[in-house]
Amino acid sequence: MPYLTADDDRGRPVDTQEALDRAIAEWLVRAHPMPNQARTEWTMHGVALLPLGERFAAVRMASDVIHAAVGTDHLDDVAVILGELLGGSIIYDRRVAGGTYYALIQGHAGLVWAYEDVATCLAHGTYLGVPRLDRQQPPGTYWVIPPRYEGDLCAPRSIIALVEAGQSRLAEQAVA
Repeated sequence: MPYLTADDDRGRPVDTQEALDRAIAEWLVRAHPMPNQARTEWTMHGVALLPLGERFAAVRMASDVIHAAVGTDHLDDVAVILGELLGGSIIYDRRVAGGTYYALIQGHAGLVWAYEDVATCLAHGTYLGVPRLDRQQPPGTYWVIPPRYEGDLCAPRSIIALVEAGQSRLAEQAVA
């Protein structure tokens, strides 16, 4: 029985999870000017460096801010809450600055991002380590919320609201 129905990059129906995952993976690697290099990096390292700014950009969010915003640092609970609040694809990298979340957003958003004081938007000229779709658990870089379809991106307003809530809670805790 099919999990989802979608169209692949040629407009053909995709009706199995495996085929949908292949279409999503292709959508991701096409962000790279040499998609085969990205595929090789996924095979060898489980993570490929993909350029940001065209197909998608990423908002970098510190884990302490996100954990304060959602009221927990239990990773499974954080994943559920982030999925509900942000609704798009999110990567977690534990190796960077004590832990960093990256919410994928539309590529053009980096051109007009006006919230650098809240969260940094990584766009043109930046590469992001993007895990293979099957990397959904630690260790290393993994998907907290993997893409469910091609173009499964977070809404910038939701990201800003979440980060502002986390910063506010951290400030309140610092005063208390």
